[in-house]
Amino acid sequence: MIGVGKAAPVFAPLENLTAPVLLAFFKINCPTCQLTFPYLQRLVDRGGPRIVGVSQDDAEGTAEFAEAFGVRFEMVLDAGYAASRDYGLEYVPSMMLVEPDGRISWQSEAFRKVDLEELASRWGVQIFDFSERVPNYKPG
Repeated sequence: MIGVGKAAPVFAPLENLTAPVLLAFFKINCPTCQLTFPYLQRLVDRGGPRIVGVSQDDAEGTAEFAEAFGVRFEMVLDAGYAASRDYGLEYVPSMMLVEPDGRISWQSEAFRKVDLEELASRWGVQIFDFSERVPNYKPG
């Protein structure tokens, strides 16, 4: 991935930013993405940042993924993997928080509970409930 503090390559979801946006790159058949995305939706629902899912699949599969996993935030397609290449992705899910100045302020690959808790704390919310059994890490 590009790295924290670096300029994020601009593509449609990043035009005219006035607030941070979390880019979440994924594939529909990725078990770790399937684990992660409902928690990202919970983050939005509890007052977290705007999230844009960046799908490496087609529109039909992406819509089916969103419905199956209860994801309602914005989704865009990464046709030909252009954005994935620009961001230097090696794994999915890969997530980057892009600030209004265009810089990446946070990033994470795979499922890392501690990373998601850190991200949620920026908005003063809890992403995981105490009664849940959530893995600490799941590779992408």
